[in-house]
Amino acid sequence: MSRNRLEAFSDGVIAIIITIMVLEMKVPHSTDLAALRPILPLFLSYVLSFIYVGIYWNNHHHLFHLVHKVDGGILWANLHLLFWLSLIPFVTGWMGENHFERLPVALYGVVLLCCGLAYYILTRALLARHGEGSALRRALGPDLKGKISVVLYALAIVLAFVNHWIASGIYVIVAIIWLIPDRRVERTLADTK
Repeated sequence: MSRNRLEAFSDGVIAIIITIMVLEMKVPHSTDLAALRPILPLFLSYVLSFIYVGIYWNNHHHLFHLVHKVDGGILWANLHLLFWLSLIPFVTGWMGENHFERLPVALYGVVLLCCGLAYYILTRALLARHGEGSALRRALGPDLKGKISVVLYALAIVLAFVNHWIASGIYVIVAIIWLIPDRRVERTLADTK
């Protein structure tokens, strides 16, 4: 199977995820700025989640530039990632509607943790298919950001029950870490041409 079908399906699912998230925000019936205050927590959770979904889409897109072969294991690993990403609208809405309270913030972290683990599983499935000497292996490297992210998500889940604002801050920090461009894939692609 070609990677193009997997990429197209993934792009479609991710587009739907973003659409569902924005539809969770209800339009106020008043025209003054005070009418926006009640939806501010939902808007902030939407912004954070939009950034996360965008990060996953961006990294998935770059990752698959180095993929030449797709098999059943890769398809299932990709579906596993999409499953966890599809839960982001639910936890985003729950966290925003409940003003970043402890349990919704912790569950948000659980979903982010599972997304991170699912992405790791996908990369391992791709490496198993392409080999340790592949350009994909060189591009992925030791994946320090991925490992740090998983640790920070786990820490934030625990801290959510102590101070949900600290946990929320950790989620923002992880997003910022991933917003810093990682040029490994671009360098590897340039080297293989």
